Amino acid sequence: MVLATRTRTGRTARTHGRPQARPPSVARLFWRSTLGKKTVMAASGLIMLAYLTAHVMGNLKVFFGPEEFNAYGHWLREMGAPVLHREWGLWLVRILLLAAVAAHAVSACQLSRRDIRARPTAYAHKRPRASYATRTMRWGGFILGLFIVWHLLDLTTLTVNENAQPGRPYENVVATFSTWYGNVIYITAMLALGLHIRHGFHSAAQTLGVGGAARDRALRAAADLLALALTAGFIAVPVAVLTGVVS
Repeated sequence: MVLATRTRTGRTARTHGRPQARPPSVARLFWRSTLGKKTVMAASGLIMLAYLTAHVMGNLKVFFGPEEFNAYGHWLREMGAPVLHREWGLWLVRILLLAAVAAHAVSACQLSRRDIRARPTAYAHKRPRASYATRTMRWGGFILGLFIVWHLLDLTTLTVNENAQPGRPYENVVATFSTWYGNVIYITAMLALGLHIRHGFHSAAQTLGVGGAARDRALRAAADLLALALTAGFIAVPVAVLTGVVS
């Protein structure tokens, strides 16, 4: 192919070859960078953290009885009314959450692969041992991914929930935690979630520029407190069913 280009003198010159590709956009360059992927991972993690905080507060309504909890389940489907149609608000939250989970998982996977490629050979000297939460972040993320699928099949579609009653979320929660495997799956996932939050919250703060030497201790304390509060809040529900407090 012959291309015509204009020189500084204004004359037209002909060059042979294909048109040069357009330079990548700023957004694409940002995503390709390690900092960009870490920023996406941190921002999506904070979105999920906000959802988890609201979610655990809703879950604790189970202690106020079936009428209160079922009314909460009904409100979720009417959220945004009368501006939004039934379940539109719920689906908007689901879509945002799904996008955050996908962005978090993809950026984490690509950062992990980039880190492995950067050091293909083992270190000559062993590095200091990382914390338990740090060393289990990848497995924790994998466990949580599997749990999300189970959780949706259990309490959203009711596919694997024995004695499920459509439209009765309180009764469905009790049915789930009346089985040994329902408790094992849920509690294991919530422990993995706590470790994930403990490490991830501190890392997100560092990535987004909130951290620093002076604030490091406070951020670590906040991460510990937040992880403990959310883990305890989520686990309180199956424990309450097991002990008969909720029945």
